[in-house]
Amino acid sequence: MPGIDKLPIEEALEDSPQTRSLLGVFEEDAAAISNYINQLFQAMHRVYDAQNELSAATHLTSKLLKEYEKQHFPLGGDDEVMTSTLQQFSKVIDELSSCHAVLSTQLADAMMFPITQFKERDLKEILTLKEVFQIASNDHDAAITRYSRLSKRRENEKIKAEVTEDVYTSRKKQHQTMMHYFCALNTLQYKKKIAMLEPLLGYMQAQISFFKMGSENLSEQLEEFLTNIGTSVQNVRREMECEIENMQQTIEDLEVASDPLYLPDPDPTKFPVHRNLTRKAGYLNARNKTGLVSSIWERQFYFTQGGNLMSQARGDVAGGLVMDIDNCSVMAVDCEDRRYCFQITSFDGKKSSILQAESKKDYEEWICTINNISKQIYLSENPEEIAARINQSALEAVTPSPSFQQRHESIRPLVQSRPTAAHTSSTGSVGSESATLSALSLDSLVAPDTPIQFDIISPASEDLPGQAKSSGQAGRRANPFGESGGSKSETEDSILHQLFIVRFLGSMAVKSDESPDVVYETMRQILAARAIHNIFRMTESHLLVTCDCLKLIDPQTQVTRLRFKTAPKLEAIKVSFAQCSLVRYTPGE
Repeated sequence: MPGIDKLPIEEALEDSPQTRSLLGVFEEDAAAISNYINQLFQAMHRVYDAQNELSAATHLTSKLLKEYEKQHFPLGGDDEVMTSTLQQFSKVIDELSSCHAVLSTQLADAMMFPITQFKERDLKEILTLKEVFQIASNDHDAAITRYSRLSKRRENEKIKAEVTEDVYTSRKKQHQTMMHYFCALNTLQYKKKIAMLEPLLGYMQAQISFFKMGSENLSEQLEEFLTNIGTSVQNVRREMECEIENMQQTIEDLEVASDPLYLPDPDPTKFPVHRNLTRKAGYLNARNKTGLVSSIWERQFYFTQGGNLMSQARGDVAGGLVMDIDNCSVMAVDCEDRRYCFQITSFDGKKSSILQAESKKDYEEWICTINNISKQIYLSENPEEIAARINQSALEAVTPSPSFQQRHESIRPLVQSRPTAAHTSSTGSVGSESATLSALSLDSLVAPDTPIQFDIISPASEDLPGQAKSSGQAGRRANPFGESGGSKSETEDSILHQLFIVRFLGSMAVKSDESPDVVYETMRQILAARAIHNIFRMTESHLLVTCDCLKLIDPQTQVTRLRFKTAPKLEAIKVSFAQCSLVRYTPGE
């Protein structure tokens, strides 16, 4: 190691300018050493803090690995292999944590202690001696100045003695302080090398000791374990990359296939309507009333579950019941100038919901699905097959007439060819307490391919050619304003005389009227046909019920549009204050 510069202690008493100049150089060097040592101390302290943090973090990691088996992951399940592997890792990391704790102790003793001692003791000693030397030097200069001002003419022995004593004391103090200060500065040149090398030596020795402890803990068995784990990780990584590639391909395929579905109302020719569904799910807008005339529409996710319609808001864990749709009725409606709206009414008529679909396809599928569920065919073994048969029959049976003349012409051949066709009446109440009708029982009630009329035909078309008129009615002309003016009213002396405002849904022929189920099934088929063909208009009429007959009267002209005599055969007729459906049945059949 090269020689070290020194301050000449023997020249301290002389206090020459050269000595003071050399002292300034040593003081600058001490300041530079102090600045550098402070930076080095901060760096080593960060190493020491990091090691303590590493030791604590390693211990925490080991603790968390031990607690893995106590965790409950929703998708994890009981993975015994993973649990045992993490337990093994926990033991190894716990041993490493102990090694890190030993390393932290060694760094504190061998690295931080020497540099801290140098910083707090030696450097502060230099600063203290520098301040004391400055004070002593100033006192000596002041004493010399006073001594130089002594008068040679009027000598005062007392004052001279005091000044002389002051010079002696201050010079002695300065000399002693300077010598100690020079000694400390000379010693600093050695201590600065020790203060930098000793902490680094302690750091390296601590690290070597740590690595030795780690190599002793890493036995051959542990190395084999780590090798197996590395192989397993690589296998999982390859499996993940393969899965990512498959998912990316699936995403690309779905993007191409779903491109037409991004439109709110896709092309029906590319995406046909499925009318045989017994389950359906998707987003719908629900109309909720907020006042007498105000309402809001809320978008929620709806789905069917058995015979129930459920809704679920985004973020909810489970759905809530909206309505029991067994034996319910569903039909398209006009609502607030919105498209694709339909109304579901419960079997007892006490609850209804108006919903809006996003597209025409969803709109028709929801109506068909709810109509299929309302018939309870979802309880059968092959619900889709039965739904297909019923919907096919409904599609073939519906013959919507755009004009009155077409309705008149379409009914006449039917009546002539089937003079004994069935005529009976049913109402808008679709409540039924009977069990689910099978496909055979439905065919036995309502004939397949039966035409449906959605409006009441003209009274003239009721004069069937095969009917024989009584002698009292021969040549009698129908009064366009009601009954004959010359005869007494049929209902004038009737005990029962009740008038209801009703709406006509439609009429169709049936095979038999022995069971009330024929009314319910007819209602379902008519409502389904209206929903399929988007027929909203319903004729309003007045239903007059007496002991002798039932009459449907035009509310505008008071003309009797249909008339039925009260008979035991017609006990299945149900009257509703909201709407009614007519079923024609000939008693002679």
